[in-house]
Amino acid sequence: MPHKIRKSKAPPPPAGCPMGTCMRLLGGAWTPSVIWQLSGGPRRFGELYRDIPGISPKMLSARLRELEAKRVILREVAPTSPPSVEYTLSELGRELIPIIDTIVKVGTRLLHEADATA
Repeated sequence: MPHKIRKSKAPPPPAGCPMGTCMRLLGGAWTPSVIWQLSGGPRRFGELYRDIPGISPKMLSARLRELEAKRVILREVAPTSPPSVEYTLSELGRELIPIIDTIVKVGTRLLHEADATA
């Protein structure tokens, strides 16, 4: 006999799927790492490049441009010679830190559980 199909008890998704929008932002390669590094304060390109092992300069540049376009980070050019550029999190970017922190905590727990079963 076939199983009865149950109705979902989850609330209906909001119009425009805001969860999907946020996940598309955070799902970009290296995006959470860039946001996480900027949570410690303003950083220059070279500092970020050293802070994120494995990222290429081309990818870092692309992520910074993308996050600036999405208003997650702010790019400030200092009037020095040569010009110095610093990146900081915007208000929106700062709102993402608790989300990334929670993902890190769950990921750490999953790693520990995988180690315990191995």
